[in-house]
Amino acid sequence: MAEQRIEVRVGGHRLQLTNLDKVLYPETGTTKRDVLDYLASVSEWMLPHIAGRPATRKRWVDGVGTADAPGEVFFQKDLGDAAPAWVRRRGIQHTEREAVYPLVDDLATLTWLGQMAALEIHVPQWRFGRNGTPRRPDRLVLDLDPGEGAGLPECVEVAGLARAILRDVGLDPRPVTSGSKGVHLYAALDGSRTSEQISAFAHELARALEADRPELVVSGMRKADRRGKVLVDWSQNSASKTTIAPYSLRGRTRPTVAAPRTWRELASPSLEQLEYPEVLRRLRRRGDPLADLSAGHPPR
Repeated sequence: MAEQRIEVRVGGHRLQLTNLDKVLYPETGTTKRDVLDYLASVSEWMLPHIAGRPATRKRWVDGVGTADAPGEVFFQKDLGDAAPAWVRRRGIQHTEREAVYPLVDDLATLTWLGQMAALEIHVPQWRFGRNGTPRRPDRLVLDLDPGEGAGLPECVEVAGLARAILRDVGLDPRPVTSGSKGVHLYAALDGSRTSEQISAFAHELARALEADRPELVVSGMRKADRRGKVLVDWSQNSASKTTIAPYSLRGRTRPTVAAPRTWRELASPSLEQLEYPEVLRRLRRRGDPLADLSAGHPPR
C-alpha cells in the first residue's frame, strides 16, 4: 500500500503529513489524524504554557500498543537534523556537549511534533530570555505521584495539604490531573529566585508534609517506601528536569491528557483522569483554569 501523504500549510509553513489513518491508540482507535486535530484545537490554550521552553519529546512512532504489548517509545532531547529550518531552537550546554532543543512556540511546530508521533511534550519550569539565556523559573511544580495501593483520592488529600502551605507563603497553586496516575500542582513565581532556591524550598515543603503525615506522604525517591503513600516529587524544579506539559497527551493505553482542573473539580468524588475529547469540551465551555499562571511575568 502506498504511503498516505498530504501537504498542508500551517502558519505560513509547509508540512508533509503522512499515515494519517495510522492508529496510535489501539484501545480507542485514535489515529494520527485525531491527534493532529486535537493539537490544532488545543493549541490556543496549550502554547502559552510551553512557549519559550526547551521541549523534550517522547515519541511512539508505531503507536502506544496495548497493556499486554506496549509500543516502543523513543525519548528525544536533541532537535535532530531532519527538523524543518523554521522550527525555533536553542542550545543548552550539558556536561559533555551542547544539545539543541526545539521551542514549541506556534501551531506549525506543534503540528510537526504530532506528525512525528511525539505524543508527550515535557518542558522545564523556566523559559529562555530574548538573548537565548535561560531565565530564572517562573513557576513551581509539585508532582504528586501515588505508590502502589494509593490513587487519586490520596493525591487530592496531599494536594490540599500542600495548597495550605503554599498559600501561607503567598503562592496560589493550581491543580492538573497528570493524565497518568497522579496530580501536579503549579504556582506562578516572580522570577526573583533561582532553580536551586526553588528546588530547596520544594524539598523542604515535601519533608514538612512527610513529617506531618508520615502515613500518607513520602518525600524520598525510593520506590520501596511509596507503598500506600503519595510521593511529593519536588525534584522537577531543578533547571535540568522537565514535567509533562499542560494539555499534552500521554503515551498510555488511552489518550489521556495532563489536564488543568479547578479545586472544585479536584474535590469531586468522581474525579478521574481525562481523555482529550472531554478536555476540549471543557475548554470550550469554561476556558483554561491555568490561563493566568504566567500573568504579570516579564515577556520572554
